[in-house]
Amino acid sequence: MTDTTRRCIDDYEKRRLQALASYQILDTLPEPAFDDLVEVASIICDAPIAVINFIDRDRQWFKSEKGLGVRETPLDISICAHAILQPGLFVVPDTTQDPRFANNPLVTGEPHLRFYAGALLESSDGYPLGTLCVLDFQPRELTERQGFALKALANQVMAHMQLMQAHHDQAELIGELKATRRKLAERAATDPLTGLLNRRAFEEHLKQEVALMQRGAPSAALMLIDIDHFKAVNDTLGHQAGDEVLLRFAEHCREVFRESDVICRWGGEEFMVLLPMTNMTDARHAAERLHHLLSTTPMLEQEDARSPLHITVSIGICSLDGNSNIDACINQADQLLYQAKSQGRNRTSCATT
Repeated sequence: MTDTTRRCIDDYEKRRLQALASYQILDTLPEPAFDDLVEVASIICDAPIAVINFIDRDRQWFKSEKGLGVRETPLDISICAHAILQPGLFVVPDTTQDPRFANNPLVTGEPHLRFYAGALLESSDGYPLGTLCVLDFQPRELTERQGFALKALANQVMAHMQLMQAHHDQAELIGELKATRRKLAERAATDPLTGLLNRRAFEEHLKQEVALMQRGAPSAALMLIDIDHFKAVNDTLGHQAGDEVLLRFAEHCREVFRESDVICRWGGEEFMVLLPMTNMTDARHAAERLHHLLSTTPMLEQEDARSPLHITVSIGICSLDGNSNIDACINQADQLLYQAKSQGRNRTSCATT
């Protein structure tokens, strides 16, 4: 055999195995649909053994079997490995008289197989995958009607496999569509720079929280945060540095606030935080933690290490309960923020209770 011929054979076998793998049938559990086809083949052909088998790289694996009691055998003793090389129906009337199988251990020893008939299982693109076969312990023949029925049953095996493959492909497609929808929904609800919720998504959370509180959930706090003198950062260091400050500030907010708190980029350098089940005292403590973290953590390490960039924030906090009007609460938080700025910035102004 020339090298070219060997390469062609190896390439064909690779593509055949890929076709087999595409059905995702190997090593799957027994299934009634296949077991029924094996039983019908056994009855029609009056054979004690019937098998749906697939020829893998180095083994013969049985999807369903009757009369053998095993799920796979080595490839080197497989009669079906020869059957897949023949189109249509492959029949061996007496294995002891066929030089290809006379010395096969399944013929010379247990279970002493003497008769074989296999109908090819062929992929939709023409690759042989295995057989639906019947076997007997006595030499014999198939009638013409039995041979026709065996081939028809083999076609049903492949039709069922193709249906399973279509269902699997459909399930994968549905999964991909769902994942895409989730990503689109996340993108529609997320600020592209900071990864925090955007304003529209945050307003939906506010509505849901008020609805919960109307049904008895504890009151919440609403916090509006503005980065002080942010315009100077952009003007002095550039918008890229400004974006980096916003990104790092968002990260610090995630550190300070709880996982249950809802943080959004309200717009520009303003951020809004919903703190469920939080009173004004605890909300103020959260604001103090943010002030402290910012005072000790530089936003940017500038070339002059002696003057790293620190920022401060002004904060307005109001309470939120089941009787609250959302627009009114947002306006109140905005007024409290303006109050904190007018008092010198870098401070928190809370609504009186």
